[in-house]
Amino acid sequence: MEESRMQVQQILKDKADDGVVTVPPATTVAEAVRMLAERRIGGVVISEDGQTPLGILSERDIVRVLSAQGADVLTATVDALMTTNLQTCTRDEDSNVVLARMTEGRFRHMPVVEEGVMVGMISIGDLVAAQIAELSMEKEALQGMIMGH
Repeated sequence: MEESRMQVQQILKDKADDGVVTVPPATTVAEAVRMLAERRIGGVVISEDGQTPLGILSERDIVRVLSAQGADVLTATVDALMTTNLQTCTRDEDSNVVLARMTEGRFRHMPVVEEGVMVGMISIGDLVAAQIAELSMEKEALQGMIMGH
């Protein structure tokens, strides 16, 4: 049985919403927190035009800074806290490679970028769910072969 290579594109297609939530750099941390909570997401991309990623801000980033600096940080702008050495991937990358990069780098969200423009966002949860679905299909196929179907 040949090992299948699931690409990021397939995972983006399967997501109910592949839109990327972005905020401009001047957004306050409090506004970003509200957006994360309302949309039930774990990270937001900082972008001036909604297409070019400047950085990313995650719930974990916010909690870490809140712990160190206190509630005053909520009035700061997101560009002061965002991670700027942004890791991105493309649609045709192998999902296992992307998962390994995220695990190694200890981050959970990665913008999908094509020619400098964001086309989606992929999370570690998306990657794990896709792997589980793929394993389930392989299991069913093997069971079918064993039972002669």
